[in-house]
Amino acid sequence: MTGLFGNTHAIAMLLFAGFLSNEVWRMLGLVIGRGIDEGSDFLVWVRAVAAAILAGIIAQILITPPGALATVPDGVRYGAAVAGFAVYLLARKSVFAGVIAGEAVILVGQWAFG
Repeated sequence: MTGLFGNTHAIAMLLFAGFLSNEVWRMLGLVIGRGIDEGSDFLVWVRAVAAAILAGIIAQILITPPGALATVPDGVRYGAAVAGFAVYLLARKSVFAGVIAGEAVILVGQWAFG
C-alpha cells in the first residue's frame, strides 16, 4: 500500500530497525548509568576518548572531504571551521550558534568561489 507516507512496510521496518532497536540500548544505559559518578576516572577517560575521536573525524572531513563537500574550496572549509569555533566561544559555548555560523560560511563561500 502506498499513500501519503509511501510504502507502509518500509516505514515499519525503518521504525523497527532504526528506532526501536536503538531505544533498548538507550534505556539500558539509562538504568545502568544511574549510579555512576560523573567525575570518576573511567568516565573522564571515556569523555577524552570521545573528544579525540570527534576531533579526528572533523580533521578527516576537513582534509579529505566526502561527497559534495569536496567541491568546496579548502580555504572556505578551513574558514568555516574557524568561524564556527569562534562563534561557539563567543556565544557562550552554544553548539547551535557555531554550527549555524560554519554552515553560513560554507554556503556563502561556495556561492562566492564555487
